[in-house]
Amino acid sequence: MSSSVMEEVEEIQCGSTLFEEEELQEMSGVNVGGGYVEVMCGCTSHRYGDAVARLRVFPNGDLEITCECTPGCDEDKLTPAAFEKHSGRETARKWKNNVWVIIGGEKVPLSKTVLLKYYNESSKKLNRSNKSQGTKVFHRDEFVGCIECGKERRFRLRSRDECRLHHNAVADPNWKCSDFPYDKITCEAEEERGSRKVYKGCTRSPTCKGCTSCVCFGCELCRFSDCSCQTCVDFTSNVKA
Repeated sequence: MSSSVMEEVEEIQCGSTLFEEEELQEMSGVNVGGGYVEVMCGCTSHRYGDAVARLRVFPNGDLEITCECTPGCDEDKLTPAAFEKHSGRETARKWKNNVWVIIGGEKVPLSKTVLLKYYNESSKKLNRSNKSQGTKVFHRDEFVGCIECGKERRFRLRSRDECRLHHNAVADPNWKCSDFPYDKITCEAEEERGSRKVYKGCTRSPTCKGCTSCVCFGCELCRFSDCSCQTCVDFTSNVKA
């Protein structure tokens, strides 16, 4: 058997061992693939209705969503938070409760399923790693400017999900106010006053302009193995080295 075939078999076996068969038997759209388990998922907007998609769960804790809300939608490799925003959900930032899967014909929030098992384990390992090193990873608030009006919008970076939303916004050369993930805003919305912008959440000094306590140059919270940007690729390569 060739090495490529062996690798494919190993990946499929990996996917098949992520969960017990009984844990997935009543879920809709289950598909065991190469190193992942895929299920049907969705998010409901009171205005737009249900947006359906496919969620992939990986053993390293990564969650990846391919949207199928319309036949022409080409949004893929979305984080759950990004999918929640894309679906038009009015109360964003609660993707664990807002993104659902179908179990026994009923919509069940991800937070009440086994599908977050590896995501939660990954988060706990990250916290333990930071504690063992005697350091607390902290990221101050950052701003991203709109390409259309030039106004800057604040991003909090206290969690991995929040860091990913900011990371994606910075990577998008066409980012605009309507893409803001936390609230439905337009370019007409007021920008924060300059006197307010100086407060970015540094634990050392409220008006800090950047120090070793609040500026991170790369950690497991703000760098992503599934991102192809050079910054993340370099970080991931150095961690594995």
